[in-house]
Amino acid sequence: MATDDIVNYWKGREIVYKPIGVIHSEHTEQENTPIQGIFNPSVGEIELYPEYETGLKDIEKFSHLILLYHFDRSTGPKLIQEPFLDGENPKGIFAIRHFNRPNPIGFSIVDLLGVKGNRLKIGSVDILDGTPLLDIKPYVYRFDHREEVKSGWVDEKHLDDIEEWNATPKELRDRERTKVE
Repeated sequence: MATDDIVNYWKGREIVYKPIGVIHSEHTEQENTPIQGIFNPSVGEIELYPEYETGLKDIEKFSHLILLYHFDRSTGPKLIQEPFLDGENPKGIFAIRHFNRPNPIGFSIVDLLGVKGNRLKIGSVDILDGTPLLDIKPYVYRFDHREEVKSGWVDEKHLDDIEEWNATPKELRDRERTKVE
């Protein structure tokens, strides 16, 4: 197939995924959920549907996991959105990690704290309770780490205190937003 044919073939088509389990956490409101798990030590659990348990073989040897999940409480796609770290300057949705995306797919790196049957105890959780899980991938430092990374507009922000703030949307709104000094 020619490149144009491939592009036109996929445009507007529906791709369907089925959840492999559910993510449990202490977070029940978007307003009070950390914007990044690295800023919050909260613990949660993945409850994998029993038919997928065999796929967990050898996962306990990893310290971190990459989770892909469905933002089931997204309020609909917006191509321009105010990021939580810079509410005064709207950005393109693909330049931020907001949940109101054309395809509401979430991505988190979590700590793997334990495995028992079809349940995984996880840390650094920034995911709402009851979120449908689409996939689990092991985080492999040699494959996933990059040197000399540029983080776009985020590099311009003064973020030294963000970890102490808990970095939830509510906490960021209640404080003066981070600004370049």
